[in-house]
Amino acid sequence: MAYDVQKTDEQWREELSPEEYAVLRQAGTERAFTGEYTDTETEGTYSCKACGSELFTSDTKFHSGCGWPSFYQPMTDTVEYIEDNSAGMKRVEVRCAKCGSHLGHVFPDGFGTPTGDRYCINSVSIKLNDK
Repeated sequence: MAYDVQKTDEQWREELSPEEYAVLRQAGTERAFTGEYTDTETEGTYSCKACGSELFTSDTKFHSGCGWPSFYQPMTDTVEYIEDNSAGMKRVEVRCAKCGSHLGHVFPDGFGTPTGDRYCINSVSIKLNDK
């Protein structure tokens, strides 16, 4: 798929830290309960660490206990969904629709949320812009 933001692998490596590159460009995962935004309650907007596209608002963030920041819905048309059958599991990967960077996965177990979904997002793949 062609994205609005396209860069070479070398450009991504220059702009991102090794951990950011591993998650955003190689679909890695940060360790549970280690991310900067896991328990954050600061109001604002979360954007893609790679391209700056706004993805989620703090109004949709909730404490799921899974070890990663959880949201029950993204902002309109900001993410894309890819079937992910890696690691012996059937999941739905969530990527930034503007640059194709890996953000995390979405699961249908957001009990008690308006959508019933849990977007399990790596802290290293997002940046909080305070209100």
